[in-house]
Amino acid sequence: MPASNSVYLSNPVVTVNSVALTGFCTAATLNRTNTAADTTVFGMTARVYQGTLEDNELTLSLYLTYAASETYATLAALVGTQTTVKLKPTSAANSATNPEFSLTNCYLETLPVMNAALGEIQSIDITFKGGTYAAAVV
Repeated sequence: MPASNSVYLSNPVVTVNSVALTGFCTAATLNRTNTAADTTVFGMTARVYQGTLEDNELTLSLYLTYAASETYATLAALVGTQTTVKLKPTSAANSATNPEFSLTNCYLETLPVMNAALGEIQSIDITFKGGTYAAAVV
């Protein structure tokens, strides 16, 4: 490994619709996707693609709680609507090494309202679809 290794343990900050859900989140995966269109024409010997629309997606794994300002209360009203979600690698200030990623106008299609099993803590996976991607470094 190089001497200036920047690998660190994951402890991101998660905010949904301006509500901090960091204390309930166990996993976060943000995929930035630009949908490809095939622009190959006769005479070419290899496929050629061109980017079209972004199709971003954020999946969060959360403990499901029902108290005010916690997971269910925050997410229930967002089903079928657009919202803003923000993620940062750590709680430190935004910087080139700690950018804040956001999806603005992303869509929450589904919310599991209960995922119970005897003797286990309830957890759910939710996915925000679409939205405008941005990375703030300052």
